[in-house]
Parts: sequence; C-alpha cells; structure tokens
Amino acid sequence: MLPWFQDRFPLYLAPMAGVTDTVFRQLAKEHGADVMVTEFVSAEGIFRRNERTLEYLEFEPAERPLGVQLFGADPEHLGEAARLVIEWKQPDFIDLNFGCPVNKIVSKNGGSSLLRDCPLLEKVARAVVRACAPVPVTAKIRIGWSAETVNAPVTARILEDAGIAAVAVHGRTKEQGYSGVADWDVIAQTAAAVRIPVIGNGDLASAGDVASRMNTGVRGVMLGRAAMSAPWIFAEIKHFLATGELLPPPPLEAQWAHIRRHCALHVARRGDEAAAMHSMRSRLMAYSRGMPDAKALRARFSHVGTLSELDAIAAENLTRTAETALVH
Repeated sequence: MLPWFQDRFPLYLAPMAGVTDTVFRQLAKEHGADVMVTEFVSAEGIFRRNERTLEYLEFEPAERPLGVQLFGADPEHLGEAARLVIEWKQPDFIDLNFGCPVNKIVSKNGGSSLLRDCPLLEKVARAVVRACAPVPVTAKIRIGWSAETVNAPVTARILEDAGIAAVAVHGRTKEQGYSGVADWDVIAQTAAAVRIPVIGNGDLASAGDVASRMNTGVRGVMLGRAAMSAPWIFAEIKHFLATGELLPPPPLEAQWAHIRRHCALHVARRGDEAAAMHSMRSRLMAYSRGMPDAKALRARFSHVGTLSELDAIAAENLTRTAETALVH
C-alpha cells in the first residue's frame, strides 16, 4: 500500500498543465496539501531529452511524496520513459495520465483516448508497472469517454489487475471536459469495485464539499481548480475534518502576501522578471476570484509586468477595501 493512505485521508494537489510547477507545489504543500503530482510529461519528450520536458521533472525534497505524471500510448516507450525518470529523479511514484481531455493529447492517442481502448490501456499499465518495480505506479482516469460509455469501474479493475497501486477518478467524461457536474455516484461505484485506494476528483470547492464526499468510499481527494485560486483550501479542509469548524479565508493582507511571494519565487526561478510576470498573469487571474474589486484586478493583472507594479496594485486594492469597510 502507498504509505500516505495508512494513517490519513490524503489531500492531493491535482496535476494541471501550466499551473502546478515546482513553485506552486511548494506553496500548496505549505498550505497543507499531502501528495503532489507533476504537470503531465510526454514520454517522447523524455527520450528526446527535450529541455522544456526535463524542466517539468524538477522538484524539491520538501514536495515529497511526489509523483511524476507521464502520458503516451506506446507501452514499451512509456515503460522506458518511466524507468529513466526514476533513474534521474527518484520520485515516490509514477502516475499515468489516462484522463486528459485536451484534443492535442487525445489526437496522439494519449490521455483519455485510452478509455476507449481498454486492451491498450492495460498493456500500457502493465509495461510501466513492470519497468518501475519496486517504485509504485498510480493512474488518473475519467469516468469514461462519453455519457454513453461510462466505464470507470471496469477501467479501475483492469488497472488494479495490472498492478496499479491507486486510481484517481475525475467525475466527468472526456466529452464533458470541465463543464457540467462531476458524477460522484460513478466515483463511488468505482471505489466499491476495487481494493486499491480510489481518489475522488471533481467539484470540490470547499471543506464542506470534501466532508460530504467522504461517504463515497474514496480514500483521498484531489483538488485542482479550487486550489488554483485559494491554495489555503487544504488547510481549511484539514481544520474542518479535525474540528468540524469552518475556517474563514485568510485576511486580504495574507492573500496578497501569498500572491507576492508566489510571483517573487517564480521570478527568482525564471531569472527574467518580465517573462516571469507575463507567465504569471493567468495565475493572478485565478487568484482574483473572490477578492474585492475582482473585475478591476483582472484588468490590471492582464498588463502587469514587474513585481513593483504588483506591489502598487496590492496597495491600492488594500486601501480601497479598507475605505469601503469604513463606509459600511
């Protein structure tokens, strides 16, 4: 068994392309996330020693336990790529992406396309498990390709038989993408169908959401979009599960301090302030959700190019918010 399931209900940070880099993972860990998974990494990129691909493999010891997520459709290639990653980086586990709905991945027979080809999915899983032993292998799936072909319980059983150690299930189909509602009934059916841990994923936006899903049989949960805008959600969940008390969000000053630190760490890692702040704009948009004057903040964030500009935006937002509070 994966050791982080033995004495707790682990909270995973979902792997999100362009979001969950090493800096964000470290911040999420500080806020209480238990298990990290890298952004997905192309097996072919590993073979080509592609510089951008190899950057995705970077992580700090503080992020452990951490898994490297791979995608691809060639069993032997994927197995060899996983072996190389273990040799180079010694992650705690390898994770297989059978859930990504993005067409450029699916068109290469990666991600959720394998949900339509269970024999190939099984070959991939067996090849990677064999190549990685004794390092454990986990997988992420969706409930199916479409509403007409929901097959997560069957897929999870195939993966279990192939030696996969745990399965994360996103409660939407490939065709849904990120729209509609996550189907937790299918997640519960999947948890009941296998002996290995099932990690539930989808529509978990608060501590209450997580608490209400613990009766589905899942052994942990995975948070993605909620963590993008409020990474302190992990601390809120842990506090609620331990005490039954809902924590308020951090004070606005603390939120701004977190945002400033995220940007500063990203700038330091990138070494180019303008490029780093440009790439942080979409992350800043996510942080604006729920903040006062969010619409005005988004307009400012779309042009921010330096840390000093960010400081000015923060000071103005804090002042305006304080003045509004005095009036009311």
